[in-house]
Amino acid sequence: MPATFLMACIVGLGLYVLRLSNAASYLSDDPEACVNCHIMTPQYLTWTHSSHREVAHCNDCHVPHDNVFNKYYFKAKDGLYHASIFTLRAEPEVIRALEPSIRVIQSNCVRCHQDQVTDAKMAAFVDNHQEHRTDRLCWDCHKEVPHGKVKSLSAVGHQIEPIKTHLREDQQIIPAWLQKEMNKNQTKSTQPIK
Repeated sequence: MPATFLMACIVGLGLYVLRLSNAASYLSDDPEACVNCHIMTPQYLTWTHSSHREVAHCNDCHVPHDNVFNKYYFKAKDGLYHASIFTLRAEPEVIRALEPSIRVIQSNCVRCHQDQVTDAKMAAFVDNHQEHRTDRLCWDCHKEVPHGKVKSLSAVGHQIEPIKTHLREDQQIIPAWLQKEMNKNQTKSTQPIK
């Protein structure tokens, strides 16, 4: 009886943690899954304002694409690392990719931009492009792609831009008093001038 009770508690607690952490979302390719823990909010917001948002999501750049097993293995390993760091409150002030992630990101840059990387015309207008494309990381030159200027965690403060994942269904983004003023000003501006 005690063993059954203990097992039920462990299973129940495990299911609760899975629900609380929104673990199922990490199986998808939805970029909003990356902001479940709030730490990635600056990276998510800068990506939403980049040209990459139309063509590449987080997983397109940050997980391997050589086979489906390697993709989900890497995703699980990286996710467990991130969850551990977040749970222990040991996240660094400035988030940087670790060596395994750097290799994956570089590989994915080259995979998607193969035509630009091998284009002979690039040598005509980019100094030493031939050498730089093999001995440097892409973001050594393309520093703000696709995340723009990302600040440290303490510099970010409260985000002005709302993220759907963090809003309750009944929560309004614009306060009621401001919405009322905006509506009042809008009706004034649409009335004909006398």
